[in-house]
Amino acid sequence: MSSPSISSDKIRLAVEGHTAIVTIANPPANTWDQESLPALQSLVAQLNENADIYSLVITGQGDKFFSAGADLKLFADGDTGKARLLARLFGQAFETLSNFRGVSIAAVNGYAMGGGLECAMACDLRIAESHAKLALPEASVGLLPCAGGTQNLPWLVGEAWAKRMILLGERVDAGTAAKIGLVETVVDPGTSLATAIAWAKRVEQQSPPAVASCKKLIQAARTKPPAMALIDERELFVDLFHTEDQREGVNAFLEKRQPEWQNK
Repeated sequence: MSSPSISSDKIRLAVEGHTAIVTIANPPANTWDQESLPALQSLVAQLNENADIYSLVITGQGDKFFSAGADLKLFADGDTGKARLLARLFGQAFETLSNFRGVSIAAVNGYAMGGGLECAMACDLRIAESHAKLALPEASVGLLPCAGGTQNLPWLVGEAWAKRMILLGERVDAGTAAKIGLVETVVDPGTSLATAIAWAKRVEQQSPPAVASCKKLIQAARTKPPAMALIDERELFVDLFHTEDQREGVNAFLEKRQPEWQNK
């Protein structure tokens, strides 16, 4: 399949094996704007259609910021039309990221503030470097998290911590983020990307269609009652028998060899 087209140089792409490495590259703070958000959405959608890509890693350029979120200069004039446009672009970009069929991993290499943290929370897993700081400070400037923050944060850390971070504007360090479940692990400065790529390599050991189905079911737990999701679980289990990877996986196990996935 041809290489994805990227409409902005504020988003960079590299591919290592079956892993897409996406870098937010809008210095000095890797902020999001009307150019980079649609570019991210388009890129993830293209990666989603590429059968050779099993996982996606996203990180920030440099060693200080993962992303500081929205560029507040965009909101200084109080233009409601611009606010509506930006809210829609944020939502579309991060919902597309959340719905990526493979495994997405945020390598949080520094400050993840506002929309930066919302981007990380749209991923399946988060790895934070020890110097990282994470916050949703929107209410301190008269705004609110509009890209999934009010919904994803309480799901990850519980209502009380979500209220501390959103209503009190509490900023957490990497250690606290790991303790409350906001990130999965903390690593040394400069090593989050390598760790995320190593995790992505582990994804390659799993059947891509099975991973996609499992992810769909896990995320359904946020919105569907268990009685409905359990039915879906059984149906998707049977659906996997229509894939070549199901046969390959079972036979590879029985033949005591590594499976060769085709993602189909």
